[in-house]
Amino acid sequence: MTDARDPKNLRQDAPLLDGWLDFRAADVTPFGTPGHKQRLDLVGAVVDGDVPLYGGVDTIRQRAGAMAEADRKLAKLWGADWGRISVGGSTHGNQTLVLAACRPGDEVIVTRTLHRSLLLGMVLVGVKPVWVSPEVDPTTGLPTRVPVERVERALAAHPAAKAVFLVEPTYVGTLSDIAAHAQVAHAHGIPLVVDQAWGAYFGFHPEIPQHALQAGADAMVTSAHKTLPAYTQSALVFARTERLDRDRLERAFEVTATTSPSGTIAASADAARALLEQEGERLLGNLVQIVDHARDRLRKIPGLVLLGDVVDRSVIVDRVKLAINVSGTGATGLAIEDHMVAAGMPIELADRDTVVPILSINDDLASIDRFVDGVTAAIERGRSTSRAVLPSISWTVNPQVVISPREAFFAPHATVPVEKAIGMVSAEVVAPYPPGIPVLAPGERITREAVEGLRQAMADGTQVRYAADRSLATFQVVSEG
Repeated sequence: MTDARDPKNLRQDAPLLDGWLDFRAADVTPFGTPGHKQRLDLVGAVVDGDVPLYGGVDTIRQRAGAMAEADRKLAKLWGADWGRISVGGSTHGNQTLVLAACRPGDEVIVTRTLHRSLLLGMVLVGVKPVWVSPEVDPTTGLPTRVPVERVERALAAHPAAKAVFLVEPTYVGTLSDIAAHAQVAHAHGIPLVVDQAWGAYFGFHPEIPQHALQAGADAMVTSAHKTLPAYTQSALVFARTERLDRDRLERAFEVTATTSPSGTIAASADAARALLEQEGERLLGNLVQIVDHARDRLRKIPGLVLLGDVVDRSVIVDRVKLAINVSGTGATGLAIEDHMVAAGMPIELADRDTVVPILSINDDLASIDRFVDGVTAAIERGRSTSRAVLPSISWTVNPQVVISPREAFFAPHATVPVEKAIGMVSAEVVAPYPPGIPVLAPGERITREAVEGLRQAMADGTQVRYAADRSLATFQVVSEG
């Protein structure tokens, strides 16, 4: 009989899952962390299933070698020379790869659609970003790709750059030509590193894009928890070692990792890896079909536009990502989000013109139909006069770097009124959230364009995060002492 806690019988191929199940089935009276001691009578089910990696899934001294074996299987499946399961999310993975690829003072070519975690990795190392911006689709106002020519021009202007960092796919499911970017980076003798947080299933079905390593990248990080059946915070980090040093990778991973990793999070990532290996193509094939079904239904809503239908044909689009523009319906994405939350269907991203759900292999036809029904009802409730698309400042910001993010982070700072702050150097990250892409980063000049874009996002109902003063009445700026 199949264990209800392992419905796909994955434990034979998933050493961390096997250890987690063994621990849960054993009669254990633990005398180590965590302090809840596996009891539920004090705080309840919130700690149920929380098993440590050391002294739980494996012994304190890791005698079973479960983590090493899980990492070996992980690297083999993705075709990497080195791979690790992280319990610190893609944030940990991004910091690892910056530390492994760069040294203090290095210049790096970086897409402006980066996640805050990659930016903070640059703060940790002390690198100097050379920004490249994506193209923006005029119909939907959403980012599409970073043209290879923009990276080539950046490298020509900064020949000492030590790496190229891209985010592929974007938050809305569009991709650049990773293979061409890899060729350009390698021609300059430097690695291409890809934050592929939103594409954990890439490379496991012929109708879904290749993962970054398959396309020629030297390293990538992906979030198992975003689109695979794994615990929040589980991530996977990979590298090839032709242009990246294995020992540096290992040290970089460990120096930014927790010393008390969750065995439960790690075991869930191991189980997701085994599931992809055994049944990934079948499960993703099912997902392709139901997303196509959703796409067909959504196309029938007057005024609604799907990014994949209008984007330039040279842009690669994630087959199972829905990026929905609603400006032509007169309804707003934020009102649709409110409706969906009230109906018990929270969604990943919404702003004035856009709605982006996250779909995964755990969705089925019933859940997809429920989503489409909800969006349809919300649009009809809010239907009004069509409006022009207003691209988010997240996709259109034109950063002006004055000093490195690290210099700004550690510099003396002052809090000043917004009008005085314009023209000064930001000491903080400021970003609409979601998607959490910086509009202002430490070391950049605070421009009126950026401030007005942030104010517009707030006026439309989008939350602005990370700033000390979220009202944006004041900003933290670099002071002279």
